[in-house]
Amino acid sequence: MLRKVFLTGCVLAIAAAICGAQQTPANTQAPAAATTPAAVAAAAPADPASGVVPALERKIEVMIRAELAVPPQYEIAIGPRQKSDVNGYDTIAVTFLLPSQPNRKQTVDFLLSKDSSTLARLSKWDIGPDPAGMLPTSGRPMRGDPDAKVMIVNFDDLECPYCAQMNAEFFPATLDRYKGLVKFVYMDYPLVEIHPWAMHAAVNANCLAAQNGTAYWNYVDYLHTHGPDVNGPDRDLAKSTAMLDKLANQEGARDNLDAAKLGACLAKQDDTKIVAEMKAGDKAGVNATPTFFVSGERWAGELEEHQVWIMIDRALKEQGIAPPAPEPPAATPQPAAKPGK
Repeated sequence: MLRKVFLTGCVLAIAAAICGAQQTPANTQAPAAATTPAAVAAAAPADPASGVVPALERKIEVMIRAELAVPPQYEIAIGPRQKSDVNGYDTIAVTFLLPSQPNRKQTVDFLLSKDSSTLARLSKWDIGPDPAGMLPTSGRPMRGDPDAKVMIVNFDDLECPYCAQMNAEFFPATLDRYKGLVKFVYMDYPLVEIHPWAMHAAVNANCLAAQNGTAYWNYVDYLHTHGPDVNGPDRDLAKSTAMLDKLANQEGARDNLDAAKLGACLAKQDDTKIVAEMKAGDKAGVNATPTFFVSGERWAGELEEHQVWIMIDRALKEQGIAPPAPEPPAATPQPAAKPGK
């Protein structure tokens, strides 16, 4: 029985406060100092109207890098002070970006005290429409009872070893425990920077799903248990993608799918749907795999099996459904009696 659902997970994030875009592998070449946003800001003359002098900008940058563990390859640009709604504080916009991907950046608002001695970040949560409740699950292959009131949505990467562990151990045990009370839907979140064939696999799985849900699950299950075989000893991407296509065609033949339609889909490799799912995941706070939602409640990271079941039990109770009775604790074996006793 699986005791730990996730060990660490497959993650692409700067830190919890600034993750919103996927991260490329570390760039070991430092960009020219004069061209980085922080360096430009530091080299520029102080702007009295901005209220932030270069020396203070440097202190802010150093503090943010230390507190958020920002990787060195990320550049940080500090914006000017702006009026804040919080008494005693101004707002400054801090932008994080990779020089190799200038179009993929994120700006986060921080609070700076009027005397410039304190830096803070105020988190605001919109309790209106829940992004997790608007995930595009319609039409996705499903496991479990379609009429079940509790749905578990898992953001999956077919090359992620932690996803494979969860697919092989946790989900089957959960379906067995809850019988017809829960249903599972997988959505795609391939971390392409660290898993080179994950997107290709996701597209192939969706090509199968378009014709037959069973074929989809068979393909997903196989890849989650044969990832090293797909990688191959030389980790050649062309060989891996060729194997992925071969496996998809074999699954299509086994389930009597339309071979011409499947072949055209595999050849086209249209990732539009996968990208849309990833964007929906970003809005719902996904930045690692596996990440799952139990009736909208999100979790990613290390968690024991019984703790996940607490989340499911809570969701069932909200629907007025009594969860299964807890399993009785295993009996503690008694020590053997000494000889002659």
